[in-house]
Amino acid sequence: MISVNVNGRDEFVDVPPDTPLLWVLRESLGLTGSKFGCGAGLCGACTVHVDGQAVRSCVAPVASVTGRVVTTIEGLQADRPAGHPVQQAWIEHDVPQCGYCQSGMIMAAAALLAATPNPSDADIDASITNLCRCATYHRVREAIHTAARIAYVPPPRSTERTHP
Repeated sequence: MISVNVNGRDEFVDVPPDTPLLWVLRESLGLTGSKFGCGAGLCGACTVHVDGQAVRSCVAPVASVTGRVVTTIEGLQADRPAGHPVQQAWIEHDVPQCGYCQSGMIMAAAALLAATPNPSDADIDASITNLCRCATYHRVREAIHTAARIAYVPPPRSTERTHP
């Protein structure tokens, strides 16, 4: 038995340690939001977070996440009734067309924003290497910039007056 923490829950799965995390998520745990695309870690449809970092789950053996925190698209917005800022921006910009790659794209964008709260276009281009058959890349970039604005919480303003 292998123990994995997925979306805040400790789960135990009876699989070989080299089983790809994607198959554990989909087949053993019933979390089908992460998709199988290429099986080689190239397309990004299977992207999840491991300790907050974007990881291609189709090439990550389940043994590599023991003792770490895995977050899937199903757990991304768990503490936000309105959804994660990236999900809100995806809707606002009508990003998906067929939608197949979108869970992985959203997870990659959320990891980018966690590391770089106000990314430049160059940051987005360097970090978002997920492939999209529908080629909605311009909407993805716009949505990431919008998500950055949604997620930004300005520091509180002081109500104290300073006297010269």
